[in-house]
Amino acid sequence: MTASSSLSRARLVAILTPSLLLGGALLSQYVGGLYPCEMCMWQRWPHLVAIFFALDAIALRSRPPLSAIFAGIAALAIAISGAIGAFHAGVEYGWWQGLTACSTAATGGSAQDMLDSIMAAPLTRCDVAPWDLFGISLAGYNAIFSLGAAALIVALLLRWNKESS
Repeated sequence: MTASSSLSRARLVAILTPSLLLGGALLSQYVGGLYPCEMCMWQRWPHLVAIFFALDAIALRSRPPLSAIFAGIAALAIAISGAIGAFHAGVEYGWWQGLTACSTAATGGSAQDMLDSIMAAPLTRCDVAPWDLFGISLAGYNAIFSLGAAALIVALLLRWNKESS
């Protein structure tokens, strides 16, 4: 593998991982009816940040050192989402207490509009996994895939750095 292909692969993983995980979260919400709790939403923000930095890394592919820095920042954002997912999974499995009351927020408007919004909102608890596969919740899968992808990006960037020196 050449140095440029290591960096290209790092950029590819950096854009695909948060895009697919965020896309899966949105599909599960809007198609599957799995409404996110507050901690689920926390996991989405770092993926958005990672997409932004991965796009920067791709746009700067003609400047490899700068591109690698942006891919590294994307990896950090992906890892942060994974860490939040691991914490959230621990709350779901009852290993530790969550940080919030885990209720959905009301929208603005008149007092009656806010009350109607609260009454119509689905109750989404952070300490109950709404879905799992093989005993692993969505938060758990986010942790596994995000932390694994972040480690892969870092390994590819380290290989690129070694090969380009």
